Amino acid sequence: MNQSSYHDNKILWDEKLPGGHHWSGRIQRGTVLQLEALNQNANLALFCVNSEEKLERFNMPDSLKAQHTAFLSTGHVLYSDLGRVMASIVKDDHGWNDVFCGPSTAAQIEKKYGKQNFQQARNDMFQNGVDSLLVELTKFGLRQADLTATVNLFSKVQPDDNGKLTYLKNDNRHQIIELRFEMDCLVFLSATPHPLDQAETYQPADIQLRLFKANPLTEIDICKDSCPQNQRGFANNKRYYALSN
Repeated sequence: MNQSSYHDNKILWDEKLPGGHHWSGRIQRGTVLQLEALNQNANLALFCVNSEEKLERFNMPDSLKAQHTAFLSTGHVLYSDLGRVMASIVKDDHGWNDVFCGPSTAAQIEKKYGKQNFQQARNDMFQNGVDSLLVELTKFGLRQADLTATVNLFSKVQPDDNGKLTYLKNDNRHQIIELRFEMDCLVFLSATPHPLDQAETYQPADIQLRLFKANPLTEIDICKDSCPQNQRGFANNKRYYALSN
């Protein structure tokens, strides 16, 4: 199946997320969120929860274990902690999305780039992933305890023989990742630097956001049929929504 066929190519909404900034919103199931990196070394920390049942959230360990992988890319899904599929990665030009390192912290950003607060730089202040995600979570009544592992989209890390992870620089300008949402989700995004990025200056990349209506699932689907566990995950979604209705 051609990857462009997962949505109707008619933009429902679009917005640029400036580098270093954050965003949140409700993304409905049956839509595709397209993310385009607009500069090199882009990083986008993503976290999501079920918009109707906020205690159900993205579960990184289950997502990796169920799909026998150490990263997420095309054909993989994001599982919730109740074994349901929150979103499917139907397109990934980058080919590797880090799930081990989490969002950057205030201490990491200050150690690398110094401190630039709002009083000094206004909207050009140096922001970190954890704090910016927490700002967005509080808008929906969520707290720090609700934030668990994230996905670092557009970022690849590589282990050495001792297990130490290294961030790999990448010119991912105009690379696109598309997430098809299988559940109504609150989505939280932070376009802050990856915690292992060794860039000498604070220059996080802009990210273009676009939303499309998803095409219906076909008999054979790149994510549902990538492994038997994903078929069970989609069956869990079908049961959940049938009983909810």
